[in-house]
Amino acid sequence: MRWHELTVYTTEEAIEMVTNFIHELGAGGVSIEESGTLNKQRDTSYGQLYDAPLNDIPEGRCEIKAYFADGSEMERILTELDGSLKMLSELGIDTGHPKIELKDVYDEDWADEWKKYFKPIRVSERLTIKPTWEPYSPSSAELIIELDPGMAFGTGTHETTALCLRTLEGVIAGGEDVIDVGTGSGILSIAAVKLGAKHVLAVDLDPVAVLSAKENTLLNGLQESITVRESDLLQVLQSDDKSIGVTLPVKVVVANILAEIIVLFTDDVFKALQQGGTYIASGIITAKESLVEQAMTASGLTVIEKFYDQNWVAIVARKL
Repeated sequence: MRWHELTVYTTEEAIEMVTNFIHELGAGGVSIEESGTLNKQRDTSYGQLYDAPLNDIPEGRCEIKAYFADGSEMERILTELDGSLKMLSELGIDTGHPKIELKDVYDEDWADEWKKYFKPIRVSERLTIKPTWEPYSPSSAELIIELDPGMAFGTGTHETTALCLRTLEGVIAGGEDVIDVGTGSGILSIAAVKLGAKHVLAVDLDPVAVLSAKENTLLNGLQESITVRESDLLQVLQSDDKSIGVTLPVKVVVANILAEIIVLFTDDVFKALQQGGTYIASGIITAKESLVEQAMTASGLTVIEKFYDQNWVAIVARKL
């Protein structure tokens, strides 16, 4: 089968935003290759080794490859993607003068090629992400998240997701009801239950994400503890759906999405949280940190902690 391979050469800062645009344009799969140099600071707190460059991509740059089925409207897709990239620049996101290339490929093996680079990785003191196809013998203290992200979602090792996972580990005490906004592969919902949460409502606007989250929930045997719903942010809470699995208001809300989206529903988060409840927001580039903090404060939330990794920040707020 023929596929249209679209490659975007841009910055690591823009990865999540650009891949989100590509998914919305209907890509059948996305792969990301970041800089393989050793110049940038890397997290080695859990024994990760970086003893040799992985590629020759310049520091801070990345290559995002997307695959579209034969017959896709590539002219329209290129035009819309170009417009989205220009919008990011106008919002202050450094896209590094992005370049787009398009070619046809016939090798059907591309869909599984990325899997050889996804290995088990310990992302926090207790949480380890393990691809379903990789053998692994965990220690007694490890909590294993079985993950098959598919080509439409990341592996959960990006700085924003890792920040969320580590922060969740410090917030979940056990027995909480949790809402995961923009669940994607469902990784944060799975982690929350593994850490002791009573039940998680996982929501996402993308029906492909909803399917992925449901599949990963089943892989981890947590279908009784995680309810996945298609929803535009927290709109599902205003519906007549009585089977959302959690009791409102909840103890914890977590969202790993773009800063520009986070600021749109801080009022809804405040309403969804019980007194003393905690909101974890990640996916925030440091340039947008004050924007998010101001929105949280305006909604009545109190920022209590911040955690950083590279150019990303996770903000923890509480309803006091």
